[in-house]
Amino acid sequence: MSQPISHNDLARRLRDAYAGKPVAPLRDGLVPTDAAGAYAVQTINTRFWEAQGRRIVGRKAGLTAKAVQAQLGVDQPDFGVLFDDMKISDGGVLNPARTIQPKAEAEIAFILGADLPSADTSVDQVAAAVASVHAAIEIVDSRIADWKISFADTVADNGSSAFFVLAEEGLPLAGLDLEGAAMELHVNGTIASTGVGAAALGNPLNAAAWLAQTLAGRGEPLKAGDILLAGALGPMVALSAGDHVRATIDGIGTCAFTYADQGGD
Repeated sequence: MSQPISHNDLARRLRDAYAGKPVAPLRDGLVPTDAAGAYAVQTINTRFWEAQGRRIVGRKAGLTAKAVQAQLGVDQPDFGVLFDDMKISDGGVLNPARTIQPKAEAEIAFILGADLPSADTSVDQVAAAVASVHAAIEIVDSRIADWKISFADTVADNGSSAFFVLAEEGLPLAGLDLEGAAMELHVNGTIASTGVGAAALGNPLNAAAWLAQTLAGRGEPLKAGDILLAGALGPMVALSAGDHVRATIDGIGTCAFTYADQGGD
């Protein structure tokens, strides 16, 4: 009789997939809606990578659009960990060899200027803690073959995260219209995705408050200096080698990167 698949087995399977060979959905060890099990797998890999010297610099919220939640049969967002080596400089280059099946999405990001220790953190408390607001691009990727993911698959796989770009210049939050901020994601000079700030749980600050509450409840509260990616503002776009990608968010800023083995703006 075969041994049951453990969370450690699944974590190792996902880590190995980073070498470039995606794996089948994790159905042999996680039912599609098993949030607790999926976060347990994610945590195992987070601790493994920290032990390898990677440094956590923030968190990302995912599944912040109601349509995407419905697609995966859940009624909540998810989160993943941002490590220091996932950041691509604004105007920088991402080598395709570092990815498997990447897609880009434009987001609003926050950098915190104060800790958020409470599991009852309010939107107003998040707003008071925000040091700066930035246009951002998240490059998502999946270690699950053909993006055939369930909620449990994407959570276990660190929220299908890969890399991110932040606009170098941030703005203070006061006076910004986050809900109404229109987004355009250009690929090679052509609009490939559009959206608006309200796509992220009605307001990116709602997504940030959800992150603060959830992480404080897990004993891993957000801290001053953390970067928060608040969720996609429009459809994600598959990347091809040589693509130049630029996100513009009205009233907030712009950022860009090139998906190539060399080059730049």
